[in-house]
Amino acid sequence: MPRIYRCTRRSGKARFGAVRRGRYIALTMKINELFIAQLDRETDISRRVLARVPEGKPDWKPHEKSMPLGYLAVLVATMPGWIAMAVRQDSLDLNPPGGQGYQRPEWKTMKDLLAHLDTSTSQAREALAATTDEHLATPWKLLVSGRTVDESPRHQVIADTLTHLAHHRGQLSVYLRLNDVPLPHMYGPTADEKGF
Repeated sequence: MPRIYRCTRRSGKARFGAVRRGRYIALTMKINELFIAQLDRETDISRRVLARVPEGKPDWKPHEKSMPLGYLAVLVATMPGWIAMAVRQDSLDLNPPGGQGYQRPEWKTMKDLLAHLDTSTSQAREALAATTDEHLATPWKLLVSGRTVDESPRHQVIADTLTHLAHHRGQLSVYLRLNDVPLPHMYGPTADEKGF
């Protein structure tokens, strides 16, 4: 895999994980290390949001076409596990012919949600720590009923998963607001929490 170079000012200093090369910095951080660092940041945010999910309202939704609160909350809690799947498996069939698809875990309490988050994050960290940049450049397939609907390098699938997680967590924050639940700080302060 080619090295990643980033332009910097001539007077700038090389940062951690980087080697100075004149006007450029050769980044020495591996892709899996970058994803682990991002996963850790995103997990902290997800934990703060999931800790606010009200119990006893799993079927609540803001609109008839929206997904229920309980489904959305467990989705946010388990999405980091998709990273482990992208590293360890070559594909996923959302509707396998003659087989049983993914079964989302059940939850009743906030403690259950946080346990699902801990499990899925642990699986993702372990898979990322054990992989290589070369493996992350290999293709991964998403299938529906045996038909390939997407084929992308694993590193792209992982990056998209982290973006997808932020999207659904943002969606969950709207659900919380509509239930008069104070929002924790995420990427910055909220109307309810001024801190970072």
